[in-house]
Amino acid sequence: MPLRLRNHLAKRRTGMAHGRASNCLNPTPYFAARQLSLVPSDADIDMCRAFELRYSVYCVEYRFLDERAYPGGLETDASDSASAHFGAFNLNNELVGYVRLVPPDAQGRLPWDERCKSLLRDACLPPRSGSAEISRLMVREDYRRRRGDTISGVSQPGIDPPEARNRRAASPQILLALYRQMYQYSLQRGVRHWYAAMERPLARSLKRLDFAFRQVGAQADYFGPVAPYLADLRDLESHLARSQPELLAWMQSRDNAAA
Repeated sequence: MPLRLRNHLAKRRTGMAHGRASNCLNPTPYFAARQLSLVPSDADIDMCRAFELRYSVYCVEYRFLDERAYPGGLETDASDSASAHFGAFNLNNELVGYVRLVPPDAQGRLPWDERCKSLLRDACLPPRSGSAEISRLMVREDYRRRRGDTISGVSQPGIDPPEARNRRAASPQILLALYRQMYQYSLQRGVRHWYAAMERPLARSLKRLDFAFRQVGAQADYFGPVAPYLADLRDLESHLARSQPELLAWMQSRDNAAA
């Protein structure tokens, strides 16, 4: 677990031991996440900003996709209409992170099925009903902590984190804010299992946060070298209840969950 978050939880336990209020935990003080709407609206352009961010990251920066295919500067695909979209915003209400949850199609397929075809020998996959794929997880380039951070804003292996010179160098607040919103949406919609095609640094970062993902397939080229992972939200809850009950309570609370 990141040191800053661990210290925050320790301070909260001390407050509880002295009889003070126990609702002070907020591991993402500089960011808030909320679900985005696909319904066109002149007053709500968050979804358009999300498509612009996807274009900037996937087409211009990483060149996963040909930017010429998106002349309007908005990266969209066939999965968007059925997906749930989430954005993370800074204190100035600027979009700094994005992720979506993609449900299975009519045949029970998820996007990762097309690229990650080799499963591990002991992989046991749940029914696709009640499952969704975490997709297009990204953090805006200027909110990644330093050169070499991955698309999701986590550190590459073998590089020690720098001193926290500003708010962006804190614990992975943007990642936590987005995962909290996905978790609450999943509780409401009966989604129990999350699939995610992850690079190893992201998998390690989630493990440090005690988020219980397990690898179920071999590494493949799916917008970069990634492997498929699976999380059972009941296992995640059980694990956090033992190791970090305050973090689980924050994940499940709805106070100030959306900006």
